Amino acid sequence: METEGGKKSQCVKKVGPVTMDHVLAALRETEEERDSRIKSLFGFFDSDNVGYLDYSKIEKGLSAMRIPFDYKFARELLNVCDSNKDGRVDYMEFRRYMDDKEMELYKIFQAIDVEHNGCILPEELWDALVKSGIEMDDDELARFVEHVDKDNNGIITFEEWRDFLLLYPHEVTFANIYRYWERVCLVDIGEQAVIPEGISNHGHASKYLIAGGVAGAASRTATAPLDRLKVTLQVQTTRAAIVPAVKKIWSEGRVRAFFRGNGLNIVKVAPESAIKFYSYEIFKTFIGDQKKGADHGDIGTLGRLFAGGMAGAVAQTAIYPMDLVKTRLQTFSSESGMVPSLGKLSKDIWVQEGPRAFYRGLIPSLLGIIPYAGIDLAAYETLKEMAKEHILNDGEPGPFVQLGCGTVSGALGATCVYPLQVVRTRMQAQSSYSGMSDCFRKTLQHEGYKGFYKGLFPNLLKVVPAASITYIVYEAMKKSLDLE
Repeated sequence: METEGGKKSQCVKKVGPVTMDHVLAALRETEEERDSRIKSLFGFFDSDNVGYLDYSKIEKGLSAMRIPFDYKFARELLNVCDSNKDGRVDYMEFRRYMDDKEMELYKIFQAIDVEHNGCILPEELWDALVKSGIEMDDDELARFVEHVDKDNNGIITFEEWRDFLLLYPHEVTFANIYRYWERVCLVDIGEQAVIPEGISNHGHASKYLIAGGVAGAASRTATAPLDRLKVTLQVQTTRAAIVPAVKKIWSEGRVRAFFRGNGLNIVKVAPESAIKFYSYEIFKTFIGDQKKGADHGDIGTLGRLFAGGMAGAVAQTAIYPMDLVKTRLQTFSSESGMVPSLGKLSKDIWVQEGPRAFYRGLIPSLLGIIPYAGIDLAAYETLKEMAKEHILNDGEPGPFVQLGCGTVSGALGATCVYPLQVVRTRMQAQSSYSGMSDCFRKTLQHEGYKGFYKGLFPNLLKVVPAASITYIVYEAMKKSLDLE
């Protein structure tokens, strides 16, 4: 779905003044029933019954209702409800917001309902969007209707329309509905930034891939020297030390030597991201189909973890030959100091070791994906709760605190699965190991447990700049590509 650039939105059907009587009639509620419903919703947010809502209560309520939100969204909802700007929302302020929002939603609902039959048909919604300068294909329209249509009867009632947009804090225009739809369709799978739900049918799929690709390329380039140092240390079977390793890399080509293999690292960012995005969508849909009556967008934390892990496994398998060639390139050494081209190196591997050699070390690589994601996710949530309780006095962590929590949780996850990464790298770089168990056994026998953590320090050093650069570049790209 996309708004036609530079084209002034046309107006849909104009509707006369809307009163609360219209809203009550559309909802088939009495005033008493509506009062009870709003009080119940306020009580849901005010779970400890103190008589007001603050940021933490709104955040907790949105989370319990499984409404995707971030710091900015929850803060905006608080601000629009808080008419006296004291940082708290009492019941009367909440009630005024509900009155205004429901009348606003009814007005745009009536503008779409050209048949005046009390419901929105898919073709009416499509026609209203087109007239407002927003285009969508049939598949995306179906997904939109399916998400809002809770009873799955193919039409949208005013109650369903209201429930979808009731807590949206901005003016309800078609452009804003579209932005909210995009927000609702964003899910997080831990290690990667964000993946749009339904990306295979999403009008901005290519833009998200571009934003993620540029962010990944910038991050990997900035941390390439640390990555080269890490790999060099990982494959050393004798005593590994950082200073001698740095001197060795420097002697191979000075500054350029620290970036050996980075070009291939960047090349694989786009296909890896694309495969992961599309695979995630497929696995998410599959999990949703297994949960009878479940909304495909609500697969739960375990479902997201499994779908994200499987998507990562598919992407890792697909691009693994490039990863192996990159490792061979980074660890290649010769007396002449000459480094072979990618083509020659790949050909030599194929001729001398066979096609199976391109997948050496794949099993330990795959074994680490889901444990990493699980540890990362659990640690992130724990750290965020600790920050809220002990540092922010129940306030909501801002983006920098969230980034800090993500950095620490990512480092913890990476440390826990690091032995698998060392085994993978050694199997990629050296053909002397008969398999994963052989590599584990020889490493333990000759180097002890410390051998499984060679290169860990430079790996941890790159966590903070990698996460920060990815975050900053990704957000900048989203703005430049009009994804916000």
